[in-house]
Amino acid sequence: MPGAVVWSKRLERDTAAPARILPDGCMDLIWTGGSLLVAGPDSAAHLVPGRAGDGYVGLRFAPGTGPLVLGVPAGELTDRRVPLDQLWPQRQVRESAERIWHAADRAAALQAVAVTLGRAPARRAPVPEAVLRGVRQRLAVTEIARGLALSERQLRRLCLDAFGYGPKTLDRVLRLGRALDQARAGLPFARVAAVAGYADQAHLSREVRALAGLPLGLLLAEEGRLQE
Repeated sequence: MPGAVVWSKRLERDTAAPARILPDGCMDLIWTGGSLLVAGPDSAAHLVPGRAGDGYVGLRFAPGTGPLVLGVPAGELTDRRVPLDQLWPQRQVRESAERIWHAADRAAALQAVAVTLGRAPARRAPVPEAVLRGVRQRLAVTEIARGLALSERQLRRLCLDAFGYGPKTLDRVLRLGRALDQARAGLPFARVAAVAGYADQAHLSREVRALAGLPLGLLLAEEGRLQE
């Protein structure tokens, strides 16, 4: 499945702090230890409480791909966690969850569910991919729309269906990802701001707090504690 990434997580001990899921423009199909749910694209940090023994296996779809597989516009799932049986036939979802439970390789079984029941595309859709390229190249919304022969209103509607938010929010989310990659690599915050495309360090600080819910320094410290 083009661009999809399998991930898994198991909590070995209770933690008072919930896991902080940061917006990344993606949608996930998640097995939660007995049921299946879809995590829509987040526009801000989503906090998930956890207990020792909780386990998850997920399939993260590349931005713009999830709606093609799941058959649901991303905008209907923005900032939501929805049981899969609200989107797909209940019997098939129940049987799929049982197969994953009994599978020796649950990640492979989850991928098989997406391929078998979903509408897995052979390749990424060209228009959402072109929007992503334009955003990553830091083109203005007007330029992206013009390049696709769309009005700005049509582009926004397309982005809502494909990504769950408009092109400006998509740009903010993807820029946050670039900034965090640089900050985790140890770059000074002023350099992070310049490389990731912020006006200055103050702009970086405002955006990280708005999207992640914490200042950048505290966010990195929180991630470090969770990895101990």
